[in-house]
Amino acid sequence: MAIMFISTLNIPAKASAEDALNIHADAAIIVEASTGKILYAKNEDTALGIASMSKMMTEYLMFEAIKDKKIKWDQEQTISDYVHEVSVDTNLSNVPLEAGKKYTIRQLYEAMAIYSANGATIAIAEAIAGSEKKFVDMMNAKAKELGLENYKFVNSTGLNNRDLKGKHPEGTGAEDENIMSARAMAKLASRLLNDYPEVLETTSIPEKDFPGMPGKMKNWNWMLPSLIFSYEGVDGLKTGTTDFAGFCFTGTAKKNDMRVITVVMNAKGKNGKGEYESRFVETKKMLDYAFNNYSIKEVYPDKYKVKGHDALPVVNGKEKQASIQSDAPIQVVVRNGEEKAYKPEFKVNKKVLNKDGQLTAPVKKGEKVGVLEAKYQGETDYGYIGKPASANIVTAEKVDKANWFVLSMRSIGGFFGDVWQSAAKTVKGWF
Repeated sequence: MAIMFISTLNIPAKASAEDALNIHADAAIIVEASTGKILYAKNEDTALGIASMSKMMTEYLMFEAIKDKKIKWDQEQTISDYVHEVSVDTNLSNVPLEAGKKYTIRQLYEAMAIYSANGATIAIAEAIAGSEKKFVDMMNAKAKELGLENYKFVNSTGLNNRDLKGKHPEGTGAEDENIMSARAMAKLASRLLNDYPEVLETTSIPEKDFPGMPGKMKNWNWMLPSLIFSYEGVDGLKTGTTDFAGFCFTGTAKKNDMRVITVVMNAKGKNGKGEYESRFVETKKMLDYAFNNYSIKEVYPDKYKVKGHDALPVVNGKEKQASIQSDAPIQVVVRNGEEKAYKPEFKVNKKVLNKDGQLTAPVKKGEKVGVLEAKYQGETDYGYIGKPASANIVTAEKVDKANWFVLSMRSIGGFFGDVWQSAAKTVKGWF
């Protein structure tokens, strides 16, 4: 069966060890959101401190709990002594939460997403799981479920446990802090955006009032269009800062129908030292690189047929073969000048074929027989944070089973054909 291509091991190749973008950070990554294609990476699998970027996992679990009707937006949460004690620490990012007072989940969420309020984050964890300890177990379980690697959650906020007033979650160390790789961080951001895109309605708010707080909550994401490091299209996601993690930022922006996710961890200034604005300076470099050099293209349309491999043989059918085609278009992120760098690769599902590599009638229209992928043929490939862009290959028509008479005639024809071929070989041997 010539149609059965041998798939090659997908090992991303990098151009060189040299950092082409000269990103001043311990780790960084750029991902196109709709396809999961990695456009650039540096130390992307090294687990490092993530600080308040941890709150994206808290947000994910909160949205999931709302979807599952375990909590509601207008549900009121009574503030515990623990939450109050953390919330009034002026050395941390916080809105003041009065012990025994009730706040809605929406108020607490807005404080967390806009102002990175730590007390509000713990209050959400308690509302969902009953305790921060149980919520941390949920965070780690969800990370595993999402297919993340190189991570560890020890609290809901991303603070160092030393800042939790001796009340850090049971089973975690007094000096522990959340860690994750840049790849895992980007994958979490991608799932958050794809599963709960409404998060951007809040992360894009520059400032907002909070009950009992003098002044407004101001968004720590200074790249929002109206703020200090304004960048067109930026609408999220989360900053993070601790002594251990340094200055971190998971950003996202959309331009020309393409959304990009960026992560920088322990960003530094040109002097090699950590500076608050350095995370935004480095993120701008990455966003400029992505938007100036890449665009989304449709490389294969719907109902695409791989040239020379557009059918599969069928046994016992009215027709002897079935046409096959893709069931959806395939879009990929293409670097400028590399429009022809992708080639079609068809991987047949051998489970639907018999031992002779044939479909067996009857065959339904739309029956999945394999997968079509757009295989990159260029020099530098960082791979994907998930599965490569693909579409199912399906049968384009149905093939009914032939009746007994047709099958009998084929058998007889096959028999005499074999006899004739045998005789021809014998005759050939005489002369």
